[in-house]
Amino acid sequence: MSTVNTFIDLLHQTHKAEWEATPKIQDAIAWLDNLFEFLFPNNRLHKKETYIGILKKNQIDLENILLSYLDPEQVDIEETVAAFYESLETIYKSLRLDANKINEFDPASTSVHKVIVSYPGFYAIAVYRIAHRLTELNIPVLPRILSENAHRNTGSDIHPAARIGVPFMIDHSTGIVIGATSVIGNNVSIYQGVTLGALQVAKDLAETKRHPTVEDNVIIYARTTILGGKTVIGKNSVIGGSVFLTKSVAPNSQVFNTHQLRIEVKQPLLD
Repeated sequence: MSTVNTFIDLLHQTHKAEWEATPKIQDAIAWLDNLFEFLFPNNRLHKKETYIGILKKNQIDLENILLSYLDPEQVDIEETVAAFYESLETIYKSLRLDANKINEFDPASTSVHKVIVSYPGFYAIAVYRIAHRLTELNIPVLPRILSENAHRNTGSDIHPAARIGVPFMIDHSTGIVIGATSVIGNNVSIYQGVTLGALQVAKDLAETKRHPTVEDNVIIYARTTILGGKTVIGKNSVIGGSVFLTKSVAPNSQVFNTHQLRIEVKQPLLD
């Protein structure tokens, strides 16, 4: 029994330390959902006179989340929260440009609104832009909780520390991985199954650029893998499907997998 009590003491102390350093996941996701609903209302149209109140409540919720696990003596929570909401208009305008690009590029889309309310790729980008701003403000843990929620719901794993320009398009969403030190320029489109990853994974490379740079106006098609912090995909390039790259590509390039599929049609047997 003493062994069990010792184990329980260990659990309690470990859980207490971890709980004190982590926001409640349900509170974080509720805050994100309310913010997304404020920016892109779907279930109901807000009355104009209620916008300020809705935004203020969302701001208070973020303050309470940060207060639940951050030390106010080390982080100016009020200033940090104010800085985030001062950025909200810029985030919103960027997301409208992202949605417009998806609508213009995807032949299956019939409106920007359809993209906003139903496209997992757009939602993944929206959560990324929110989480990225929180990361820029040096808020720990919370951005990762938000990005993992988007990962679970959309299949796109975008690290909030990655730098992604505007507009940005993700088509189909499933299986996309964008590493923490990835840099993506403006007007880039990527398809399902694309990985922007590291050549190797090692803890001592934490402060090293490990993931690729993708310059402006690049299209990367499905199931392509691009690895390495020194790998640069030059502007205006097209990277075809199922390509594996670990070296840079010059601007205006077209890169395709040369594997050829052979199809033979057998003649029917004669009676």
